[in-house]
Order: sequence, then C-alpha cells, then structure tokens
Amino acid sequence: MPARLNHSDSVAQLKVTRRDFRMFHTSRTLVARKSCGKMAGTNRILLVEDDPEMQRSLLDQLALHEEFDTVAANDGTSALEIVGTEHFDMILLDVGLPDMDGRDTCRLIRRKGIHTPVIMLTGMDSDADIILGLDAGANDYVIKPFKMGILLARVRAHLRQHEASEDAAFNLGPFSFRPSIRTLTHRDTKQEILLSDKECAILRYLYRAGDKIVGCDTLYSEVWNHAAPLATHTLQTHIYRLRQKIEPDPANPIILISESGGYRVKR
Repeated sequence: MPARLNHSDSVAQLKVTRRDFRMFHTSRTLVARKSCGKMAGTNRILLVEDDPEMQRSLLDQLALHEEFDTVAANDGTSALEIVGTEHFDMILLDVGLPDMDGRDTCRLIRRKGIHTPVIMLTGMDSDADIILGLDAGANDYVIKPFKMGILLARVRAHLRQHEASEDAAFNLGPFSFRPSIRTLTHRDTKQEILLSDKECAILRYLYRAGDKIVGCDTLYSEVWNHAAPLATHTLQTHIYRLRQKIEPDPANPIILISESGGYRVKR
C-alpha cells in the first residue's frame, strides 16, 4: 500500500533511501537538495515545506524515482529567491510557511512571470481554502494526509499537461526553449529564433534525454518515424541548420554537441 504522508508518527515509517542527502545555506534559510545525479529526462522539483519530518519524507520518496531531481526550501522567501535563478518543472508548495502564507508565495511566483505548475500541499480542506489557493495561481490542491501514489500521479499529469502547453519553457544553453511555439529566446538579448517542425522535434528529444548521447538511428526513428536510409544526410542537414541558428561559432558547437555515435545538448 502506498505510504500516507502526514505530520504524525507514520512519517517516520516511510522508507528511507540510501542516496546522498546534502544541505547548504542560502542567505536566508536552510535549503535541502535530494539528488541521485542528473539523469536523462529528469524533471526538477522545488519542494517548499518547513516541517523537517515532512520535508525529509517527501525528499526520500521522490528520490526513489529517478525521473525527479528535488530541491527543498524551508520558507517562502527562499523559494522566491530560488525560482528567480533556477529552472523547475514543478513546485510543491506548503500553505503554512513560517514567513508568509504559501498562497501569497504562489501569487508572487506568478508575478515573476513563472508558469511552472504549482501543487499546494495543505491540511486546510474547506471549499474557501481550495478556492483561495487556485485563485492565487496554483494548478492543484492536495489535502494532507495524502497517499504518495496520488501525489505522484498528479505531479506527472501536470508535467504532461504543462509540457504540451504554450507556457512550457526549458533552459537550453543561453536560450529559453518553447517547443509548443517552436521558438528559442535568448535570455540576455531577448532575440527570438524560429524553428522548423523537425528542428524543434530534434531539440525537444535531445533535451528530454538529458546528458545521454542520442544515436542517429534513434533520432531518425523518433523524429522521422523510420529507420535511417543508408545514403541520406537528412539528419546532418538539420543539425547543420540548427547550429547556424543557435551556435555562437557553428564550426565549434557548444550547445548542440556531437559525440561518438550521436548528439546531445547543453542544458
């Protein structure tokens, strides 16, 4: 049966992983990272939770799934600092934070222009509380205590929905990559680069692969939906055109990188 998370003794019964647990200080508070190394297709999660047992339990449970790389903050101020400098695919946000209401934190995140999905975690289950959370900009509202399997299902559902939306944006080198509108925007100069369907599909697949090298045959299969003909330069032509668009020096690529047997992108 999936673990049920709450603030009672059952938290201590959750399975503890052996992966490293590292702590470091920000200018305001203690922030935790639960990481097992960057994996292909990893989704970065920001967990904002001040209760030490609840935070540790959620970090341990999320670390059991290699698709997630989780950073945790203890209060709203630290969360706002972190989202201003780092990219996240999902935010799990407690309502009862020590320095501000989690719904105010969510509202301030949205004012920064950040469209990352937010799931509120709270013990307040009245209709009014739920409405306040959703009106603050949250995508979902999960009531404590909850089963971890239910939370994971909601996280994955919102990740899928967000990835297909026009708001989805991913860091790719110096660019913000928005696959839904086939656009790369340079974060410093704000220059926009338009991509063709195939160029966008190549970058999207390489991005989801993380640090993994993707072979040419795999790209032909995933992007063109067929095996590579023996005498075609279709993929190489698209790679060449992409580099002309995104590389400072296309002859010496640092974003779309050739590796033995394939390609990868720098995030």
